[in-house]
Amino acid sequence: MNLKSSKFFSEDRLLSLDFFRGITMFLLVAEGTHLWSVLVQPPIAGTVYENFFLQFHHHPWNGLRFWDLIQPFFMFIVGVAMPFSYAKRKKRGDSDSAITRHIIKRCIILLAFGVGLHCVYKQKLVWELWNVLSQLSVTILIAYFLMRYKWSTQIIVSIGLLLLTEVLYRTFPLEGYNQPFIKDHNFGSWMDMMLMGKINNGGGWVTINCIPTAAHTIWGVVAGQLLQSGKSPTKIVKGLVIGGLIILVFGYLLDWTSVTPIIKRISTSSFVLASGGWALLALAFCYWLIDIKKVNQWIFPFVIVGTNSIFIYLFSNTVGGQWLNGFVSIFTTSFLNWFNTPEFLINLISALSVLYLEWLLCYYLFLKRIFFRV
Repeated sequence: MNLKSSKFFSEDRLLSLDFFRGITMFLLVAEGTHLWSVLVQPPIAGTVYENFFLQFHHHPWNGLRFWDLIQPFFMFIVGVAMPFSYAKRKKRGDSDSAITRHIIKRCIILLAFGVGLHCVYKQKLVWELWNVLSQLSVTILIAYFLMRYKWSTQIIVSIGLLLLTEVLYRTFPLEGYNQPFIKDHNFGSWMDMMLMGKINNGGGWVTINCIPTAAHTIWGVVAGQLLQSGKSPTKIVKGLVIGGLIILVFGYLLDWTSVTPIIKRISTSSFVLASGGWALLALAFCYWLIDIKKVNQWIFPFVIVGTNSIFIYLFSNTVGGQWLNGFVSIFTTSFLNWFNTPEFLINLISALSVLYLEWLLCYYLFLKRIFFRV
């Protein structure tokens, strides 16, 4: 399908951004079906293929896997879209104060959704702030209020946030929380005790990640402003690639020299730099391939997932995880057991069936022009 020639998309729409958002959400929805967990079970476990599918699982601590890039991609994409959304609202006559009220309202709703998801996971009322939506409620605010300043100012502030994080982790003196890169014994864990009265036992995730990862959303805003700048496509790609390579190299150097290890779960500065570099390079490639070279006929299945990104993320983590997965499994398991199908194939087909049904939901909403906005 030629998306720009369809009635759903304008000629000036940035399809690379739609695709980037869509494929990120598609991968997250697939996680909600347990597809990635199935693909590391026997008979794949213990084979050469396991290492590939482990890339769709978070690294346990010091290291970087593909799946560790998904949240940074999500936060980065939100930043890229912000200048376009702001320009659209200004064009229709919204005042700055009205846009600011909208952003604040949006962040409050995202925070409520993030906390609400943890209540769904625990099947009771809890106050937990580890979800990506809770993190976004902070990073969006920071990026939005910086958006009116020059690129150089935004970049300097983003680096300042990383330096602030380094200082807080390295100099925090309280015994038991003064080991900057040790799981559950760092400044981030202490902050969780102050904010929630608990730490993320076993996972090592911390709420204060929203401070360093605000850099992802800020860099997304800068990338979006570059795409809006009127520069030639070649210069835009060059800018994205150079910026991405610089911070990517710095991130890996910090890890390789043992200055600051790459740890996604506490969003160390090296992790933010490396993952931010990959985000910029991924956007550059998508923009070059889809918007410049016009190789975009294949992106439609992913684009429609991105058109209702927050909705399908919430759906797959609530209705999907709490009901649809099990409901579909009743039928796939019963049917496939008639043919003595191995358990692995039953689980795989069940996960793929749920993924397809959730994609169909996105497709239906797209056809009906129903788009849920926050």
